[in-house]
Amino acid sequence: MTFSPSLSPALSVDILPLGLRVTGRRVVLVGGGPVSARRAQTLADAGARLFLVAPGACSALATLVASGAVAWEQRREYAHGDLAGAWLVHVATGDPAVDAQVSADAEAQQTFCVAAGDGEGATAWVPAVARVGDSVVSVTSASVSDRNPRRSIRVRDAIEASLRTGTLPVRATPPRSDGPAGGGASRMRTGSVALVGGGPGALDLLTVRGRNLITAADVVVIDRLAPRAILDELPADVEIIDVGKTSGHHPIPQDEINAILVERALAGYAVVRLKGGDPYVFGRGGEELDACVAAGIPVEVVPGVTSAISVPAAAGIPVTHRGLSRGFTILTGHEDVGRVPAASDHTVVLLMGVAHLPLTTAGLLANGRDPETPAAIIEDGYGPRQRTTVGTLATIAARAVEAGVRPPAITVIGDVVRRAPEWVK
Repeated sequence: MTFSPSLSPALSVDILPLGLRVTGRRVVLVGGGPVSARRAQTLADAGARLFLVAPGACSALATLVASGAVAWEQRREYAHGDLAGAWLVHVATGDPAVDAQVSADAEAQQTFCVAAGDGEGATAWVPAVARVGDSVVSVTSASVSDRNPRRSIRVRDAIEASLRTGTLPVRATPPRSDGPAGGGASRMRTGSVALVGGGPGALDLLTVRGRNLITAADVVVIDRLAPRAILDELPADVEIIDVGKTSGHHPIPQDEINAILVERALAGYAVVRLKGGDPYVFGRGGEELDACVAAGIPVEVVPGVTSAISVPAAAGIPVTHRGLSRGFTILTGHEDVGRVPAASDHTVVLLMGVAHLPLTTAGLLANGRDPETPAAIIEDGYGPRQRTTVGTLATIAARAVEAGVRPPAITVIGDVVRRAPEWVK
């Protein structure tokens, strides 16, 4: 893509952006300084046959000569005829008279010339370039009379940063004529699956890697508690499959979710499984990975900020804290509470446990934990209705009923709850 930052309705456009294929073609560099060295490296990376005309060369350029990337046959000043057979010329001698002569000779033989010291006299210009994934972004001014290389660099840097962070949602995959569920011809590229942890639901807590994969995806299979706002940024042809579960209601069983991932990937699509929290913290990501690996599908796992840690933090509660807690246990139900250390300096975090909170607290009490152990329930962490209800192990279940606590909610039990602003000694 090429972006011309100086373009406006009143401005004439006299620069035509082009991509040049210089592989195997003769390119002449006139001048042996750092400017030529920088250009030589770029041209060598593009496969050009480089020939240097200069009485001397800087260390960077000498290194390229020693490596064989640049031919330096006659170590002398520029002379007529040195441009013979050149497809492209780059001149940067620092001597305006020599640069002008090279530009004139290139013009006479109809060869484009980049004149580093004379933008007005040049017939070609090198844009500010960024390479991101499978794309090359080039930025240049729209007119010779309005050239502003520094602005081009700033615009290039801004576009590159947006592409790398995923805030500029440009698909990295080729467009398709039929949807993933359609019956069109099979795709030629290999499909893949990325298990992406979306964090506690806030879009700005999604990782950069996760966002990049989502914006490049053909198919997004999303959970109820994942950061759903990201869907608004996706093109209309991205297939969104909602497999969200609520307490006691799983409309799409896990085996079917696994089958969806495998089917779409085998059809050649880039699939993102977007989950709330972290894929491996009670997210069944391991089962999904196993299903994909068994089908021979490449799988990437992108960790997310688990709600077991982030939601208490949003309420001012650390799961560990010097003098209050030396460790923590994460549970999703009441069955395993008997295995948790009974000391109040060991934090217990309950996920998806609102319905069974009376059974869980009863189990912890039966296991020897002090009834006065502080406890808190945080609803809708990072969401619009975030609220913290505090109590003790003996009272928190009743207080949850009184407050009308609703999922999603995280329960924290342990002395660290004393750090919550709502806690009153």
